[in-house]
Amino acid sequence: MIEVNALSKHYGTFTAVRTLSFQVGPGEVLGLVGPNGAGKTTTLRCLAGIIPPSSGTLRIAGYDLATEAIAAKRTLAFFPDEPRLFDYLTVRQHLSFVARVYGVRHHEAIAQPLLEEFEIATHADRLPGELSRGMKQKLAIACGLLHGPRVLFFDEPLTGLDPLGIRRMKKSIISRAQAGASIVLSSHLLHLLEEVCTHVLILKRGEKIADGTLAAVAARFSHGERHVNLEEIFLRATEETPQ
Repeated sequence: MIEVNALSKHYGTFTAVRTLSFQVGPGEVLGLVGPNGAGKTTTLRCLAGIIPPSSGTLRIAGYDLATEAIAAKRTLAFFPDEPRLFDYLTVRQHLSFVARVYGVRHHEAIAQPLLEEFEIATHADRLPGELSRGMKQKLAIACGLLHGPRVLFFDEPLTGLDPLGIRRMKKSIISRAQAGASIVLSSHLLHLLEEVCTHVLILKRGEKIADGTLAAVAARFSHGERHVNLEEIFLRATEETPQ
């Protein structure tokens, strides 16, 4: 469970996120969308404990991120849009290192299926410099999943992936939600969100302008039309709300 109550983040006189509240329950996938500069990445970084909020409360899997940070972070994984890897560790060594950090015993039994799921098992002894952009992304995600997080934050997870990789990534996200994970997925690829998300949260200039199930948000901006896709919903939501 992800619980966000009145989250705000200020940088000097600039407000990146303003009094944002929402929840994501087990098995739910929340699509976080908005124009450039809407506050999506700032929101995710606050939720992952990378940057502190200016105000508000954040609870991750029941833990208060401000007062129980270590326990909260052990339950989550954050996947940024740019994979951050160690230049002199092989694929296999990356997973071993992460296992030591999180105290995952006998991690090989978990790591091998992840390598196979993300199709990097044949590259297990290669360094990041020998991998394509898409393979680096897959390695970063495999590392993040090694400790079995119950809360997942994705920031543009499909960057650099080929069509088959995209299909497998969507399947991976859906399967983990079905296993009970709470997931927030930020992407400009609205067709991806439409395929995998159960809920959507639309931000504009750091403020929430729509939040709910896909069906509920679609009904709000459908204007009586029967079938409105997420791209049209997004355009209507951002155009109809005041600047």
